[in-house]
Amino acid sequence: MKKLIALTAMITMLILAACGGDNGQEGTEEASEEKGEIVFGQTSWTSTEAPTQIAKQILEEVGYDVEITLLDQPVIWEGLENEEIHFFMDAWLPYTEAALWEDYQDTLQQVSTSYEEVPLGWVVPEYVDADTIGDLEGRADEFDGEIVTIGEGAGIVELTYDVMEEENYNLDGFEVTPTSEAAMLGVMNSKIDNEEPFIITGWRPHSMFAQHDLKFLEDTEGHFQYDNVYVLSYQGIEDQPEHQEAYDILSQWSIDVDDLEEMMYDYENNDVDFEDSAAEWIEENRDTVDEWIN
Repeated sequence: MKKLIALTAMITMLILAACGGDNGQEGTEEASEEKGEIVFGQTSWTSTEAPTQIAKQILEEVGYDVEITLLDQPVIWEGLENEEIHFFMDAWLPYTEAALWEDYQDTLQQVSTSYEEVPLGWVVPEYVDADTIGDLEGRADEFDGEIVTIGEGAGIVELTYDVMEEENYNLDGFEVTPTSEAAMLGVMNSKIDNEEPFIITGWRPHSMFAQHDLKFLEDTEGHFQYDNVYVLSYQGIEDQPEHQEAYDILSQWSIDVDDLEEMMYDYENNDVDFEDSAAEWIEENRDTVDEWIN
């Protein structure tokens, strides 16, 4: 009889524990549903991939379902305005993307500053005898007449067209060649292997500066100016209960340019995925991340 009572008690305890476990799981699922989904817009630029992956893992840690959508930059800004995308980690302002900001400043907001005063512009190898854009006058044949850049719609491409039209620069014989970032870097690498001159558009953070001896050509007419890089979202996201915590965390976001360039270098040269380097960055900056979360 005592054995039967003990067995019955044990079965009852297991049933109660199972019920309690189910209730706890339902509570967790409900909490996750209340927070909702976060969608990041991401370009194909490596400077965007690293911070987006870090932010994704931090928000997943606090219970969000996070999706990353690969899109061209203008489409991302439109998606932010339509509230189909919640955050973009790589907006260059106030100069490079001034035209886009002019169109969207009434509906979007700068959530936080990733890093400040980063250079961008036309880049050549150190072995090229030129220090300013003006030094290129009459030398189109030397550079195959190309300014190789990334895809249409990016701010650096629009500024490059402005430079081409600058009346104080005589850039006859040069043409802008938009392509992907990967193709542009392919041109750079093949030219460097043969110590041939080239002109590409470049920016920091980027692993190219860790790999090669490169320099920015000074833009004496001031088309390329140092920007800050911002996290963007749409106005009012901080008032939406399901997104409020994500906004609070990312409103504290910042990162060193050197950290990003190290992650990009490891990705391109050591086959370290951004998922892995992001997890390592979070571990190394655990105290800071905890402050953001709390």
